[in-house]
Amino acid sequence: MSDSLDHYLEQRLSTVRDAGLWRRTRMLDGPQRPEQVIDGHRVIAFCSNDYLGLAGDPAVAAAARKALDQYGVGAGAAHLINGHSRAHDELEQALARFTGRARALVFSTGYMANLALVQALVGRHDTVFEDRLNHASLIDAVRLSGARSQRYRHAEPEHLRERLEKAPATGQRLIITDGVFSMDGDIAPLPELAALAREYNAWLMVDDAHGLSVLGDTGGGTCQHFGLGGDDVPVLMGTLGKGFGTAGAFVAGSERLIETLIQTARPYIYTTAMPAALAAATLASVQIAASAHDRRAHLQNLLRRLGDGLDRLGLPHPPPLTPIQPVTLGTATRASAVAERLFEAGFLVPAIRPPTVPEGEARLRITLSAAHTQTQVDALLQALEKALKDTPA
Repeated sequence: MSDSLDHYLEQRLSTVRDAGLWRRTRMLDGPQRPEQVIDGHRVIAFCSNDYLGLAGDPAVAAAARKALDQYGVGAGAAHLINGHSRAHDELEQALARFTGRARALVFSTGYMANLALVQALVGRHDTVFEDRLNHASLIDAVRLSGARSQRYRHAEPEHLRERLEKAPATGQRLIITDGVFSMDGDIAPLPELAALAREYNAWLMVDDAHGLSVLGDTGGGTCQHFGLGGDDVPVLMGTLGKGFGTAGAFVAGSERLIETLIQTARPYIYTTAMPAALAAATLASVQIAASAHDRRAHLQNLLRRLGDGLDRLGLPHPPPLTPIQPVTLGTATRASAVAERLFEAGFLVPAIRPPTVPEGEARLRITLSAAHTQTQVDALLQALEKALKDTPA
């Protein structure tokens, strides 16, 4: 029986290899920062989601060390048993203030938070309207909820309107979108989506994993960027392992939304709580992010510099507003070859290939951090120009 299974799996793996889609784990030695040692090579990494440079911040690390002495390592149980510490409670209060919501609830991962949210809000008699480029966790959450799925063209409110017009009048209606799209770096048209939600009696849910801490005057994300509040976006999800530099996720919203999740969301009820030391470290990072005006300003300067350089190379890219700046190269083979040449030159910029992105849209996903320097951005542009010249189209 095991031989039969291995034979079947080898066939599947061979298909992946032959398509040029093989993935492998790279080994990092040392902290998460732009200068890294990956697989024994010194590189400058332009692929991390550590947008404010908080993953290696001394103040965040110090908060974690102090909490380790106070709480130990493991939480020991789920939140509803005895795994919910004062550190978790303080973090949830801080996240509610940070997002301008009544309450927040911490989850161990963003995937779990999205699964919990969607399944708590809708079921098989309801309809969900999804942007076609939503994150995989949102797609899976809708599938598992059993709700009817209506996908609208990426960031096109008028197509969403058509879907809303034709959808069944029965049941609840939930509109779901990323705030900043993880592979394209563009921002969802939230004001238009919020207006449609009001017009068609739907709820709007935003996964702002890549917008929080980066966009808005105090890092409040895409909602703050557009001047929208809880009445416009009643369901907000954010992750902690990107701009906040730690790990985990949270949901922010009304008192009733959070209480509903606590009472009914299986991914929350049946999972051990994140370590209290991680919650304490995240509290420190949230406090830093709220006043990190200089980091956000530096990041925006780097984005403009990168955008100008990509323009000189004739490479299309999204507006330099978010740290995600993809360079689409077409085939998976070419994207992988350019990424390998960059790695040999001392730059880590992974190729993103199907099925993560559509066929023919394989790309380099360049991400910037406030920890990068102008010199590093200029060096990347020079290496990219050479790598493209050395790689046939």
